[in-house]
Amino acid sequence: MSTARTEGNIAAMPSSLSRRRFLGYSALGSAAALGLTTIGVPSASAAARRDSARAVVIGTGYGAAVTALRLGEAGIQTVMLEMGRLWETHAGDNVFSGMLKPDKRSMWLKERTQMPLASFLWIDINRKIERYTGVLDRVDHGDMSVYVGRGVGGGSLVNGAMAVTPRRSYFEEILPQVDAAEMYRTYFPMANAALGVNDIDPDWFETCSSYQYARVSRKHAAKAGLDTTFVPSVYDFDYMKREEAGEVPRSALGGEVIYGNNHGKRSLDKTYLAAALGTGNVTIRSLHEVKAIRRAEDGGYVLTVDRLDDTGGVTATTELATRYLFLGAGSLGSTELLLRARDTGTLPDLGAEVGQGWGTNGNVMLGRANHVWDLTGALQSGMPALGIDAWDDPVHPVFAEIAPMPAGVELWASLYLAITKNPERGHFTYDHATDSARLRWRAEQGQGSIDSAKALFDRVNRANRTIYRSDLFGDTRKFENRFTYHPLGGLVLGEATDNYGRVRGYPNLYVTDGSLIPGSTGVNPFVTITALAERNMDRILAEDL
Repeated sequence: MSTARTEGNIAAMPSSLSRRRFLGYSALGSAAALGLTTIGVPSASAAARRDSARAVVIGTGYGAAVTALRLGEAGIQTVMLEMGRLWETHAGDNVFSGMLKPDKRSMWLKERTQMPLASFLWIDINRKIERYTGVLDRVDHGDMSVYVGRGVGGGSLVNGAMAVTPRRSYFEEILPQVDAAEMYRTYFPMANAALGVNDIDPDWFETCSSYQYARVSRKHAAKAGLDTTFVPSVYDFDYMKREEAGEVPRSALGGEVIYGNNHGKRSLDKTYLAAALGTGNVTIRSLHEVKAIRRAEDGGYVLTVDRLDDTGGVTATTELATRYLFLGAGSLGSTELLLRARDTGTLPDLGAEVGQGWGTNGNVMLGRANHVWDLTGALQSGMPALGIDAWDDPVHPVFAEIAPMPAGVELWASLYLAITKNPERGHFTYDHATDSARLRWRAEQGQGSIDSAKALFDRVNRANRTIYRSDLFGDTRKFENRFTYHPLGGLVLGEATDNYGRVRGYPNLYVTDGSLIPGSTGVNPFVTITALAERNMDRILAEDL
């Protein structure tokens, strides 16, 4: 197992390391060291070389990882298909490239980086890179672009680790058909425990250099009469303490955020996926992209799968048959697969609800210029730990992450990713000419999110006599809502599926990811996706398998 991978994972693992998780984690390390695209313990890997499996899970993100673990625990031979790679040590370097000096590992099949923060003082800060199957993808759909993670672990590889349970009242509003008492009593605690969620030491927060930027924003918010709240994380805060003390390699404090994290972060390959592999019943095939689904004569499903090389080229096309099929490819991926199946006639009985109910989680990014005496610090943790909580505002509810700008120098700037309550929804259509799903979202649909973010931060600016930055997003705009990190919807629970993710009209076909959630959670959504998958799998395993 590689040194870089071992060191980071040991730091990130929960203290109660189970034998199952150790076995699965060893399988991941061995596969990475050998450059394998089939990952599993020996018995599972041998079984997975067949062209059929009892269960197939498409994707390796949050919902997919939950699904695979619970199937594996139930003794069901399961194959996971992941279009991204298993991330391994790169030429004696760390697994992932840093944000300040990105290389080909940073972006999925791009020749230039595409950061959400596109400029500083109107100077383009993106960089030319080699085309490669990198870890972060930006999928462009006209007025909206969507960031997604590519690799074994999906979005867990590239997010800011903010593990937030939504307010119960809002959860009940967006998913009224789900028993909220059961979710908050059983499934949210289960998800948080399995993900390795932890809380920052509040005493350390007050004195460390890593969160000076957050303390400045907290002071500015308080002056405007606004509350802030600590945010739980799947980044190991004890490891972060040691980073600042100079005892371990820096990761969160080394400018590692959107292009992957080398140490300290409890991404899914260290938690759910490791445990799933350790059951001995789950195998992951990386660099395998599912292109089509059709119904088999026996009532099962047959997948058309492209095998990819390091530059995204197709080296082979194969078929894989399964009895039970679980879609966990995310809001974009799962929705596209079912739209293609419906509109090309391979699954013609799929309903009009497929492709509907998509939203951005109300994402808006903005920056503020601080006074010269309000230093945000040259050392900034890439993992946010504080948010401005104005969700109770009756007109403009907002939860705003206090985000870092880890440039290694003082910038006198504060950055935020605001999550707003925006009822606008987009939808997908299938484009036969490009064989792809196209998102239908108009720029004006995001104006309500901008209005809410502006109402909140106008208060902050007035109270502190500060102004917005207009140099951060490639032009002169002060609010950036042309992208989202939190795509949700497309296969909404209770509409495209039943109330447990079963696709209507097609037995043994399931959805298990963020496409089930109708466009909004009010917070970072991955804990909700994980908990909902746990709840759904409980019922599916009991009744279907």
